[in-house]
Amino acid sequence: MNPMLQYPLWRLHDTLERSATLFPEKKALHVDGIDYTYSRLYQDVLRCAGCFSVAGLERGGRVALYLDNTYANIVSLYATLFCGGVFLTINPQTKTEKLAYILDNSAAEILVSDTHLADCIAPVASRLVNLKSFFYSGSGDAFTGSSDFVCPVKPFFEAVDSALPLSRRDTSIPNDLAALIYTSGSTGNPKGVMMSHQSMLFATQSLSCYLRLDGSHTIINVLPMAFDYGLYQLLMSVACGATLVLERSFAFATKILNLIDQHKITVFPGVPTIYSTIIAMHRRKPLVFPSVQRITNTAAALPAGYNEDLHEIFPNALIYRMYGLTECKRVCYLEPELADKKPRSVGKAIPGTETFILNPDGTPCAPGETGILHVRGPHVMMGYWKEPRLSEGMLKPGKYPGERVLCTHDWFRMDEDGDLYFVGRSDDIIKTRGEKVSPVEVENVLLGIKGVCEAAVIGVEDDLLGQAIKAFVVLDDKSITEQMIKKRCSEQLENFMMPKYIEFRESLPKTESGKITKKGLK
Repeated sequence: MNPMLQYPLWRLHDTLERSATLFPEKKALHVDGIDYTYSRLYQDVLRCAGCFSVAGLERGGRVALYLDNTYANIVSLYATLFCGGVFLTINPQTKTEKLAYILDNSAAEILVSDTHLADCIAPVASRLVNLKSFFYSGSGDAFTGSSDFVCPVKPFFEAVDSALPLSRRDTSIPNDLAALIYTSGSTGNPKGVMMSHQSMLFATQSLSCYLRLDGSHTIINVLPMAFDYGLYQLLMSVACGATLVLERSFAFATKILNLIDQHKITVFPGVPTIYSTIIAMHRRKPLVFPSVQRITNTAAALPAGYNEDLHEIFPNALIYRMYGLTECKRVCYLEPELADKKPRSVGKAIPGTETFILNPDGTPCAPGETGILHVRGPHVMMGYWKEPRLSEGMLKPGKYPGERVLCTHDWFRMDEDGDLYFVGRSDDIIKTRGEKVSPVEVENVLLGIKGVCEAAVIGVEDDLLGQAIKAFVVLDDKSITEQMIKKRCSEQLENFMMPKYIEFRESLPKTESGKITKKGLK
């Protein structure tokens, strides 16, 4: 029988049950130097689900995972779903007050964390009145005998190992809430993006389809699972019956590159800052990883100038340029066969979805015309948790009665072939000399200069120009001068797009997911 019929996928966690049934002895994970089969992972998840159930977790209850990329994180995530609960992953770099806000806003009933994060949790432990249980992993006794919590405190693995597997039947259905994915909160408090089982399962299958993934692949993930790009590496791997090598970060680049060789990694997801580091290493001492068949990029545009180096480093890899936002996971991707032909495009809508560009007055944009990108599809969020007014600002009436589409508020244009090009975020557009300038266009030129590894462009107040263009540049070749950069810009940019100011930095401020943030520059 077709396994898709024998093991139908209605909810997100059905993928784990199917893979554990079909491939029980296959390696599912390599985490912290330990291999876990699908059978072992499934049994640990069921015991953890039994543990959470005894702790009072019921359908719709929230479980907060304030953890690094660890086995405890993965087990807790799937256990939450098997209980009919809702998981939220919190980046372990999150500080005390933001952590407290997210836990209070979500009304999380269970918190799973690690002993090394005790200093961030302890100051607010007594305020977490919604918690029914707190579980901690890791070494040390930071929480042993703690009287700060108003709920039971237990060692995670001891509790799971002694628990009975979940016995009650999971009654959740596809349109139930599966996850709250909190945005980074670059302005104001973070917002909880509500994602249902059907939207996340659809996105998982659509992404796996266009990335051409199957059970033969081994994926490495160095991105935090609190960042949905990192989270979906796990979800796709489990859904395909593939193997995931999970690392906590890219902080030790040499270690990660050694793991690629050691595990014969076939899929390497990254962000531009990761690729710029690898390219800089390659220019000092040539690197080559023939096992890698896919490299993927999102979070920020992958500079066109990286292609030559990436082809040398990953000679057998398809390069995927993509664009997305948390509110729908992924919007579009460029077919890898077009990576060199259209290196600045992010392609077309992912399978099973549609995109269209509208002028501010709501009329459709012609090819080449810049407007606001809108998205239709099952992957669109349910809304923002407890924020109906903000939800209305993103979810707009669609073309058909009763439907809502996602307004990205990002400026795009489309070429004659229907491929999309990111122009800029609505609040990033620079108005200078009466013209509108996309920082992305200027950044692409800067990043095309050999020796420039990072760049960010903003507008600064100017009495004559309205706004002047200022570029912040990080070099891996210190012989590059301001005059050299301006000369290169003058060869490729119109006069009104030329940076008036160039400031060299040792590094640029970044979000928890590794994306350059301009808030710290302004």
